[in-house]
Amino acid sequence: MAWFKREKKGISTSTEEKKEAPDGLWNKCPNCKKALHSADLLENKYVCQYCNYHLRVGSKEYFQVLFDNNEFQELFPNLTSGDPLSFTDSKPYTERLIESMAKTGLKDAIRAAHGKIEGEDLVVACMDFNFIGGSMGSVVGEKIARSIDYSIKHKIPFLMISKSGGARMMEAAFSLMQMAKTSAKLALLSEAKIPYISLLTDPTTGGVTASYAMLGDINIAEPGSLIGFAGPRVIKETIKKDLPKGFQTAEFVLEHGFLDFIVDRRAMKAKLAAFIKMMKN
Repeated sequence: MAWFKREKKGISTSTEEKKEAPDGLWNKCPNCKKALHSADLLENKYVCQYCNYHLRVGSKEYFQVLFDNNEFQELFPNLTSGDPLSFTDSKPYTERLIESMAKTGLKDAIRAAHGKIEGEDLVVACMDFNFIGGSMGSVVGEKIARSIDYSIKHKIPFLMISKSGGARMMEAAFSLMQMAKTSAKLALLSEAKIPYISLLTDPTTGGVTASYAMLGDINIAEPGSLIGFAGPRVIKETIKKDLPKGFQTAEFVLEHGFLDFIVDRRAMKAKLAAFIKMMKN
């Protein structure tokens, strides 16, 4: 009768012999909470295969999704922020920058690159939320400005991928000046008749929304993205009223005329390439 009765109690496998899943092999969808295998996630462009939730990703993943064979030339890679105000909150700004660089492997909250998308040249500037909340500091503004100059010089369309909590408070007025600086550069891009595509992802808020994120020849967004100036909680506390359902989602913003269309990340490359070819011809 021993075939159904446990004669030894407990687990006898030694610690050295135990097998564990390697770090990074599995992810959990923030929306439906289901486990997602990294290989499936990569194949599905970092979109949940069960509920179509678009996971937050950075410049590395967007370049991987958009550029042909993930081949590109990174532009202005060595720009780093200074500390013009000698700012200190819970820790000095310089220390916070060093920590963020070590944690993310990035120099700042934006990367720019020139590559091809379905054979068409494109300059892409992409923000990274993991670097101090994707905040817009002087380096972000400068990289966007230089990327636009590069686009004008080489007559290449420009794509801006926004993902930000807004202006970087540690740089105060220096940060806010980037709104005017980038807007002026985009006016030069428009005068040169070079297409500017603005892609708003989750989240796009604050001074970024109030400047370059909403100035595209076409403004597009990923499904479910949070898009707005002030956050919903701040607005609710200010006006003392309940907000409409789905307030500040991409779908709400599209319905009220601030977006041209919403595109699933899995179809993004084909859609962008079609627009570039249409403008070119």
